[in-house]
Amino acid sequence: MPKPDDTDQPRETIARNKRARHDYEILDTWEAGVVLRGTEVKALREGRANLTDAYGVLNDGEVFLLNLNIGSYGLGNQFNHEPTRTRKLLLHRREIRRLIGAIERQGLTLIPLELYFLRGRAKVLIGLGRGKKAHDKREDLKRKDADREIARALRSR
Repeated sequence: MPKPDDTDQPRETIARNKRARHDYEILDTWEAGVVLRGTEVKALREGRANLTDAYGVLNDGEVFLLNLNIGSYGLGNQFNHEPTRTRKLLLHRREIRRLIGAIERQGLTLIPLELYFLRGRAKVLIGLGRGKKAHDKREDLKRKDADREIARALRSR
C-alpha cells in the first residue's frame, strides 16, 4: 500500500523564523517531530510560539531544540509547562548520523525554520545552515530590491 502523500494534507503553520533565512544560508532541511507535554500542545493550538532565538544541538546521538519559546496555556494552572525548556526532536537514526557529520566536521548550525501541525502532530522544519557574513546579507537585500523593481516595472506596463 503506498504511503499517503503529504502534499494533499493541509499544514497548519504555527510560527515561522523570519530571521533564519536572512542570517543563515540554508543548505538542507528536514521535518522532525517534537516531544511535547499536554499544555504545550494546547498553547501551540492557540499560536503561542516563538522560534527567533531557537537552535538545535546534538547530545548523545539525539537532537534537541533549545530556546523554543512556547507561551503558557491560559487554563493550565499549576500543571503549566516551562516556556523555554529543552525539547527533543524525533528523527530517523540515519538523519541524525548525517546531521552529526555536518555539524561536527563542517561547523554548521541547526536552525528551526517553521513550526506547524501536520495531520494533528506538531512538526518542526529544521535547516542546516551556515552563517552569512554582512556583505552576503547586503547582496541578498540588493538582489531582492532589484527583483522588486523589475516586478513593479512589469506590472506598470
